Amino acid sequence: MPNTVVSKKASIGNNFSIKDFSIIEDDVVIGNNVEIGSNVLIANGARISDNVKIHHGAVISTNPQDLKFEGEITTMEIGEGTVIREYATLNRGTNYSNKTTVGSNCFIMAYAHVAHDCIVGDRVIIANSVQMGGHVEIGDWTIIGGLVPIHQFTKIGAHVMIGGGFRTVKDLPPYILAGGFPLKFEGINLVGLRRRGFTNEQITNIKDAYDLIYRSEYNFGDAVRKIISNGNVQPEVQLIIDFIENSKRGIVRG
Repeated sequence: MPNTVVSKKASIGNNFSIKDFSIIEDDVVIGNNVEIGSNVLIANGARISDNVKIHHGAVISTNPQDLKFEGEITTMEIGEGTVIREYATLNRGTNYSNKTTVGSNCFIMAYAHVAHDCIVGDRVIIANSVQMGGHVEIGDWTIIGGLVPIHQFTKIGAHVMIGGGFRTVKDLPPYILAGGFPLKFEGINLVGLRRRGFTNEQITNIKDAYDLIYRSEYNFGDAVRKIISNGNVQPEVQLIIDFIENSKRGIVRG
């Protein structure tokens, strides 16, 4: 592999390809059928699963941008089938959780930043120049529009869609569309839920729950208690309840 630097200490699977001027450091584990573009840096602590594609100029598993970091051994883990586009930067974890993780079949677009100790679920799409603070958590199947800044420790539920350019500083519960200044609930992600096979009954249950949470006289806590008191809480609604009850930053307003 001319014009590349690949450490002999790195563990690399079968059918691996790498283009010119890329660097792979010592403490790196790469699976099978992985493609590395040109001018890519795969730093110590990278754990890259099978069938991952990393495009030109991306930087994977470099040190956290955190003044508390003291050089501890941590990892940056990328799940199977994920695509990392040009110039994205993904930092490894700190001793807070010891790792940063991006799930399987994600699409991380150009210039996005995944900070230390973030947890990104499966089949997440992160558009161009999304900038995450540390400790952000993003659920499965979520889509984040371009240029969105996400405050540290923010949690975003599964199946959420955030419009481009909207500052995200509060937690976003599952299944919702979010947009505006300040960011707010704008309805449920109906198109996304239908594409993913949710039944009409499940969608109705989700809509009814959010009508109580966002479109009634109840505050968030009372709305959750009302949903529970109505009985027969279905799994898709229980996910909403659990998210709200465990939110530390508070959820977005309606």
